[in-house]
Amino acid sequence: MNIAIVGTGYVGLVTGVCFAEMGVDVWCVDVDKSKIDALERGIIPIYEEGLKEIFDKNYKDGRVHFTTDLSAIIDNVDIVFIAVGTPPDEDGSADVKYVLDVARTFGQSIKKYTLLVTKSTVPVGTSQKVKEVVISELSKRGENIPFDIASNPEFLKEGSATKDFMTPDRVIVGVESEKAKELMSRLYRPLLLNKFRVIFMDIPSAEMTKYVANSMLATRISFMNEVAALCEKTGADVSLVRQGIAADTRIGNKFLYPGCGYGGSCFPKDVKALIKTASDNGLLMKIISAVDEVNNNQKKILYNKLNIALNGVENRVIAVWGLSFKPGTDDIREAPALTLIDQLLENGADIRVFDPIAIDRVRERYGDKIYYASSMVDAAKGADAAALVTEWKQFRLPDWQEIRNTMRGNVIVDGRNIYDPQEMFSYGFNYYSIGR
Repeated sequence: MNIAIVGTGYVGLVTGVCFAEMGVDVWCVDVDKSKIDALERGIIPIYEEGLKEIFDKNYKDGRVHFTTDLSAIIDNVDIVFIAVGTPPDEDGSADVKYVLDVARTFGQSIKKYTLLVTKSTVPVGTSQKVKEVVISELSKRGENIPFDIASNPEFLKEGSATKDFMTPDRVIVGVESEKAKELMSRLYRPLLLNKFRVIFMDIPSAEMTKYVANSMLATRISFMNEVAALCEKTGADVSLVRQGIAADTRIGNKFLYPGCGYGGSCFPKDVKALIKTASDNGLLMKIISAVDEVNNNQKKILYNKLNIALNGVENRVIAVWGLSFKPGTDDIREAPALTLIDQLLENGADIRVFDPIAIDRVRERYGDKIYYASSMVDAAKGADAAALVTEWKQFRLPDWQEIRNTMRGNVIVDGRNIYDPQEMFSYGFNYYSIGR
């Protein structure tokens, strides 16, 4: 089978490379010529564990191709996936102009039956708009070429995206014809053979499923962050509370870790988009609106703890450990570390940062305003305090005695609760965590 993936960002590139690994012939399409040129030289624009190895293998085997012109290769493919960005507007709604641009090119270019699949995260009703754009373009050409639309939202977790794609807990496919269902079933047959769940439904339900899934996970995070705040006030330990409620099989243990807030390209954007979709339909979603508010406040918690512990941060040296929004990725979009750095800069602190992967992304944002360390210990040199923001595995068992000797002060703020309070106290640290 031959397919095209329009958009070579995080979703598009992972999707294209993983389909190639399944034996599909894939064209990766992007209007950014510099990005396509880099991909043809074997340079991928994102960090994702295992992706480069799969990319290199399938590029060498000739199953991955690159172009800036969808119309030039559209006759050679059976399915076109839309995987372009849908950045949030100021009102929180998802901007689908790039999605509709692809639909426009599709309608201007097809000469035979082709299936157009939206993989970008889009509000309910977007696929219908895509269909209308294609029909309009065909009408302008005086053509009546058959086509179908479908929705196939992604559920990839950054840091484990290739594994998620190859061994998914479910694949959601929205269709409106048997022909589209048959084509998508052929494409996902390797997963069906391995008994992974491919769930077919109508298109609006597929579009809604993506937003609701991420909003549910975000809700669990914000709920536990509120519980953590209450635990601090009452003397309870949120880590023990979490164990207690997670033992209930109706609740389980996923996404119940309190911390310094969620970030990334999905949760913040999708929560806001769901709120906006509800508003556009005359509904106020009180719970999910509170989830967004709690998370915005939670991102400030590390600064507040540092400010109290140090009696002000002006002229203080602060080490920040971890900059990406989560381990396993270089993505810093909506990362809690950025909120912390911004607050520290605004209040006159000197900042030393370290991250094993994302440090260059942060350098692009802050330039020479902060110091970029080569290690945890380097970041801690002369620091009055250190804040753990992203729980990279290599941060879990540092040499605390070396760090204590390196620091000027003794304040450690643990934004992910990965350290043992008694151990930290034994090294002479003034240790703060979340909800303990």
